[in-house]
Amino acid sequence: MNRPLVGTLAAAVLGAAALVGTVGTAQAAPQQTAGHPARHQVKAVDFAGTVALSNCSGSVVRMPTSQPNDPALVMSNGHCLESGMPGPGEVIVNQPSSRSFTLLNKTAGRLGTIRATKVAYATMTDTDVTLYQTGSTYAQIEQKYGIKALELATTHPVKGAGISVVSGYWKKIYTCKVDGFVPTLKEGDWTWKDSVRYTPECQTIGGTSGSPVIDTATGKVTAINNTGNEDGERCTVNNPCEVDENGNVTVHQGTNYAEETYGIPKCFGAGNKLDLNAAGCTLPKPAATRN
Repeated sequence: MNRPLVGTLAAAVLGAAALVGTVGTAQAAPQQTAGHPARHQVKAVDFAGTVALSNCSGSVVRMPTSQPNDPALVMSNGHCLESGMPGPGEVIVNQPSSRSFTLLNKTAGRLGTIRATKVAYATMTDTDVTLYQTGSTYAQIEQKYGIKALELATTHPVKGAGISVVSGYWKKIYTCKVDGFVPTLKEGDWTWKDSVRYTPECQTIGGTSGSPVIDTATGKVTAINNTGNEDGERCTVNNPCEVDENGNVTVHQGTNYAEETYGIPKCFGAGNKLDLNAAGCTLPKPAATRN
């Protein structure tokens, strides 16, 4: 996983970053790909709508059907959950939370703090996501801070698409392309389905966990950054392995990944209320409610 940063680990990484004068690596500019707009049509990606957590990155997100007076949602990884990483098969819904998020402007400047009222949904099964409901509406955030939420795309990402991974924690944008898709990505005890593989330019690091992955042709969130193979190990924590349809396992050291988010909007109804029984919703359900 792109590890959450805590305590001495965060201090060590921050110190190293200060020594080299930068965080991450230089990224290539988006280029034209089949079915996607040319360079001059690529939407500018900045930090507006992203947030910094205590140990991870995230973003204020909206569904296509979300309304201005709906409670705003903040999205990060399941493994960034403040109560600890959900176990395999574990799904958390409607869990009280008072977690705070630092809201950023387009240049990564600090605007203020918004606070959660609950964890609407969290899991590390099939995907790696936490969705917090906050005590602020989209209209209140826009009125107070001039910030609009990022919209979740409702279509599957496309191979070759230009993407930007926007880390509010590091105030760093990584730019690359969708290299392809992984039927099963396995890391330690966790398994994720149909994951996004980045091209090599996106060398995400600890603290980028939960960053929105933005399609530079549409400006919409197409995935959520979550992991990378650090040491070349096979299927261990921080060293995910790819498993194809035939069960063949491959390892790509230095390769980083994200989990698709296009299915999430189908699981939220009017008022941004979670409905895991809604038509088309494929997010895993808590064990007690599974059929």
